[in-house]
Amino acid sequence: MEIRLPYGKEYLFITLDGEADIITGKDLPALDSAYEKILQALRRPLNCRPLREQVSPADRIVIVHTDITRATPNYILIPAIIDELLDSGAEEKNITLLNGTGSHRGQSRDELAVMLGEEVVQCYRVIQHDAFDPPGLVFTGRTESGNDIYLNREYVEADIRIVTGFIEPHFFAGFSGGPKALLPGIAGIESIMANHNAIHISSPCATWGITTGNPLWEEIARAASFAMPHFCLNVSLNADKGITGIFAGELFSAHAEGCAFVANQAMVPVLQPYDIVVTTNSGYPLDQNLYQAVKGLSAAAGITKKGGAIVMAAACAEGMPDHGNFRNILEAHDDPQSLLRSLGPNTVPDQWQAQILAKILLHCSVYLYSGGLDDDDLKTAMIQRCGNIADTVEKLRAAYGGNARIAVMPEGPLTIPYVMPA
Repeated sequence: MEIRLPYGKEYLFITLDGEADIITGKDLPALDSAYEKILQALRRPLNCRPLREQVSPADRIVIVHTDITRATPNYILIPAIIDELLDSGAEEKNITLLNGTGSHRGQSRDELAVMLGEEVVQCYRVIQHDAFDPPGLVFTGRTESGNDIYLNREYVEADIRIVTGFIEPHFFAGFSGGPKALLPGIAGIESIMANHNAIHISSPCATWGITTGNPLWEEIARAASFAMPHFCLNVSLNADKGITGIFAGELFSAHAEGCAFVANQAMVPVLQPYDIVVTTNSGYPLDQNLYQAVKGLSAAAGITKKGGAIVMAAACAEGMPDHGNFRNILEAHDDPQSLLRSLGPNTVPDQWQAQILAKILLHCSVYLYSGGLDDDDLKTAMIQRCGNIADTVEKLRAAYGGNARIAVMPEGPLTIPYVMPA
């Protein structure tokens, strides 16, 4: 059985002996004429006025877009929005693009040009959110749990606020897109950490595909209500990152419709868990580093038996990465139990990703095929190196016995399998 696995900007081709279940979501084709269909959606939105009817020539407009860790086709979405704004009388000088980095690093100019298109970067004001810059933030409200929400000042003070993104199941927020453009996208680091605290992350409802009852998502939604965007544009993608659905209009209406569409596309039931699960992190840009690759591990862990094994391919060209606090947290602990015991009420940046990785490691073994991580990195992460995926699977098959159940998730976290209730 030959299998193609996304890996960085290329593919790995592996041959597995014996039987294995290939688990993928619905293979929807990319929409023809996506740009034109986006314009149609902007003019026929859900539960709000068309974008062109909301804009006046003097309005200061801020468009929030996702950063380089997301596969959003910003180079299609942003030009379509800008063209619609200009056609409605908006002025170029009043349009600002805001890179919603959350707690991630900012992007270089070259990266922004790839994300947005060279013409957009040349002709429009492009700024990058900085969660660690108090003067660039403004208080917008306090959630029921006591989280003070600070959002990007330029966004809050704009006359017209637009958010964009793409919707996929998310490993602790239920789904990406929608209000996540605000928290964590353009929120202050203290607001992000309070939302991503250990208690929230440990909730059984803080997982793939669940929003109702999910303490993270419900607080994210509440935070968005303090400074609602005037318009939301979200899309769904297939495994080749082509646009399969467009959801535009009022924030929660557009997002809810998109989540229902994506759940039907990506959520896949299985009858029982597997001994061995082979997976990816969907290739570039999602597998740039180990921090992001935890998402793919989480998706696979949901159908892996207790004591089973995950074999992942993720390029991790940026390593752990070196920026952020993920490496420091892992280096401070020799085993996942001590990491989880160390988590207290005071959240530190990137703690949430380390917490989820530790929970996975307590559930099963993890083997990683990666050219971007050295042996010390893998030791720090408590992950075993995989030098050859097929060989590793065969050794694990022998260890688990001839009847070992094996699954392959070539699309990584773009597909979210779950074990059906008995």
